[in-house]
Amino acid sequence: MSPLADRTYRRLFTAQVIALAGTGLSTIALALLAYDLAGRNAGAVLGTALALKMVAYVGIAPIVGGFAHRLPRRRLLIALDIARAGFVICLPFVTEIWQIYILIFLLNACSAGFTPTFQATIPDILPDEAQYTRALSLSRLAYDLENLLSPMLAAAALVLISYDALFAANGAAFLVSALLVFSVSLPSPKQQERVAGVWHNMTFGIRAYLKTPRLRGLLALSLAVSAAGAMVIVNTAVFVHDRLGGSESEVALVFAAAGGGSMAAALLLPRLLDKLPDRPFMLAGGALLGCGLLLGLAVHGFLILLMVWFVLGVGSSLVQTPAGRLLRRSSHEEGRPAIYAAQFALSHACWLITYPLAGWLGSAFDLSAAFAVLALIALVATATALAQWPAHDPAELEHMHPTLEHEHVHAHEEHHQHSHEGWEGSEPHSHPHRHASSVRHSHPYVIDLHHPVWPND
Repeated sequence: MSPLADRTYRRLFTAQVIALAGTGLSTIALALLAYDLAGRNAGAVLGTALALKMVAYVGIAPIVGGFAHRLPRRRLLIALDIARAGFVICLPFVTEIWQIYILIFLLNACSAGFTPTFQATIPDILPDEAQYTRALSLSRLAYDLENLLSPMLAAAALVLISYDALFAANGAAFLVSALLVFSVSLPSPKQQERVAGVWHNMTFGIRAYLKTPRLRGLLALSLAVSAAGAMVIVNTAVFVHDRLGGSESEVALVFAAAGGGSMAAALLLPRLLDKLPDRPFMLAGGALLGCGLLLGLAVHGFLILLMVWFVLGVGSSLVQTPAGRLLRRSSHEEGRPAIYAAQFALSHACWLITYPLAGWLGSAFDLSAAFAVLALIALVATATALAQWPAHDPAELEHMHPTLEHEHVHAHEEHHQHSHEGWEGSEPHSHPHRHASSVRHSHPYVIDLHHPVWPND
């Protein structure tokens, strides 16, 4: 059942872990570079750079996802890895703050193309749902371990080398990732039945995502995750130092508690999801996030804070680990990169809202205000997910196709039985054609060119 038994996945997972480790090292190095260039204003520089990272994620991911079906995935991933290596290796040579901003935006624009395309490739490699669920668990563990171990690795490395070398290590990690992707064969996406046009392709993933009830629920739960995550990332050090009078080592322990909760849930979920549906676990995760933030209002001791942060880690993983299963269920193979890119962009848009909100509330008022507002956001988001994502959510839906007249690339399968005049050329081909209203039938339902709306009955 282990996805690591598959050679292709094993190499891609290794590429992911290496790239994550390199990125974690360069995040530490970026903070040190900002301090060298800006001194006491380094926080503002770093905050602006991280905001640009989110802007790149939100703006670029849908564009790449909209056109990824036209590109060979293996070449695209390799090219983006090489580009990321090139941009990160330039960072030690910057002399002005604006240069940091440009390089960080370009670096993360490449990541915005790489990450969702990479994620959309995994379900094609692992068609068995149980194996894919375990791959999602491994991916969650890789992210959590990177958050826990990267600061320690960076601290150990900085004893022997300068922070510039950490950027070089990140560049080398991206190149190793590119070599590992080069060493495997990836499935080519099927011919996409999609209307030509730049705007249509750029917006297809977002439109299909927002028309799918379970994915609207996922988006609401992603907002709950970002509300709790922003509180943890932005305000942990402030809480430990100012409220509890704690030390740097205690800050690290509190972060570790959140990571430990996330890892525990990621380890337990695959066996549970073999037998039970995703929805109860994900909604329970959202409720845990809201309640955990409310409990933060009553924290007055270090041990209680550790328990609350552990609960927030569990809640985050309950939502994030199964998310890929929902994306896979809601897309055809050829449209999957666009759907994964939509989730990547929309979930990071949530972080773009909650990051500054957590910081501003904590600074302008106090941490209690931040806990209260973010808890309210998480609970309202979870209630929204409960309403948007129906309890009865089968993969197959009975439906009737409306009458359609359009033009797109197609072959003559079930939906395309029509006459020709001889000029249309060999299949697959594109020409204006009409679909008459059909009888009711049932099959796995996703939003695409021939299923533009979700059935109401």
